[in-house]
Amino acid sequence: MSNNNEQSSKGMARFLNFIERVGNKLPEPFMLFVYLAGFTILFSWVVSLFGVTVEEPGTGEEVAIQSLVSGDGLEYILTSMLDNFTGFAPLGLVLAMMLGIGLADKVGLLETAIKSTILKAPKSLITYAVIFVGILGNLASDAAFVIVPPLAAMVFYTIGRHPLAGLAAGFAGVGSGFTANIIIAGTDALLSGISTEVMQSIGSDIVVTPVDNWYFMIASVVVLSITGALITEKIIEPRLGKYEGEGSENELEASTTLEKKGFRNAVISGLVFIAILIIALAWPGSALRNEEGGIIPSPFLDGIVPIILFFFITIGITYGVTVKKIESTRDISGFMSEAMKDMSGFIVLIFAAAQFIAYFDWTNIGTWVAVSGANALEAMNMTGLPVVVGFSMLTALMNLLIFSGSAQWALEAPIFLQMFYLLDYHPAFIQAAYRIADSSTNIITPMNPYIIVVLAFMREYNKKAGLGTLISLMLPYSIIFFAIWVVLLVAFALLGIPFGPGVDMYINQ
Repeated sequence: MSNNNEQSSKGMARFLNFIERVGNKLPEPFMLFVYLAGFTILFSWVVSLFGVTVEEPGTGEEVAIQSLVSGDGLEYILTSMLDNFTGFAPLGLVLAMMLGIGLADKVGLLETAIKSTILKAPKSLITYAVIFVGILGNLASDAAFVIVPPLAAMVFYTIGRHPLAGLAAGFAGVGSGFTANIIIAGTDALLSGISTEVMQSIGSDIVVTPVDNWYFMIASVVVLSITGALITEKIIEPRLGKYEGEGSENELEASTTLEKKGFRNAVISGLVFIAILIIALAWPGSALRNEEGGIIPSPFLDGIVPIILFFFITIGITYGVTVKKIESTRDISGFMSEAMKDMSGFIVLIFAAAQFIAYFDWTNIGTWVAVSGANALEAMNMTGLPVVVGFSMLTALMNLLIFSGSAQWALEAPIFLQMFYLLDYHPAFIQAAYRIADSSTNIITPMNPYIIVVLAFMREYNKKAGLGTLISLMLPYSIIFFAIWVVLLVAFALLGIPFGPGVDMYINQ
């Protein structure tokens, strides 16, 4: 048995090394996105010559593949270029977040926080904590992609473990575990709203509520936290080996009395910030809540990124003033400017990536591929759990082309909810099958704009890291998370465990 396990481990290592070698032979990320944009232009032209159209689910409207090699296409390329760049959502989010996080980092708060808290925790639990925090990070929406992976890398580096293993664990938790949580999040409300609308459009009175996948997602958090930690410690870290990067032999010195005082004051200011926020939320008629008085959705969740930004600025300034690194307002802008310098490579990459993603969307290629694949699976006319698993596998593949979970569900739900409804499957169960697939491949799809962000963080520890390095690190998480999640889905279904309050696999159970 031991020899078989050893051979299996070596086989996995050889496979991942192969993925890394092949991936790193790809052009630099900037040029890769330039080439992908060029390919999209040519491909849209070729497909449009055949007059290819697709019926958009829900509306029934015939959508044609639009050619970028045309008058309209050329006009779009020229007139949208700046808007594609400046309107690219991750650009503003990342830069805004780095103003706050960068300030806290440059004044030394993050390092002191790690030395004062995480390093004192049992090291055997740190990997589990990183995955767990990453999964719960979806409460902060896409901001979690910017916060968790670099902090996880810093934690691993500080305790003498390979920082890229920490980064991979953090990215896996945030990306592949994005849809799971122990409380109801915005994703639950968004997807259930689409599901309910589809069911009503086909004449059903079934309502899918935000809590209909809740029990399943709570269990998912526990299972994925354990699974992610084991992948990190049994597959990723052994493959990476000992970190030999610059400064790896330097041990962190203990925090000084002034640094401890700064950290204490930062914690106090952070708690005061949170207390004020809670009071503002609980205040009768609060502007942070929606018209019904709820939080999902609400201005609070819509404004979560600025709120997090102000939180980091608050604790960063408090710490900096205490340790005398900030003695004037000029110092604040100076530290923020230093943080922005570190993001210059990311900004260049985003310019090319934004164009490719915009072209792919404008041409309707993603819609065509997604709907065609869905129709093919429907044509198989299968019944039972195998077809549900097949649906999940198709979704996982489609997620490589359409990163937005809500956009992809809006495409798939009108087809599959109707198909499975005729087989008596509960729409909330099919929604759960969709969610596990949509999340699992988030960390390996080039359509994920945050993969560029994570690659930029990775290069702080390995200057030669490329997309192949990143994908080879994340592939085990993606594959194993999906497999384990499918097993959990099937277990819930066969054992009759409710996916949410009163929700089982079948409608009439």
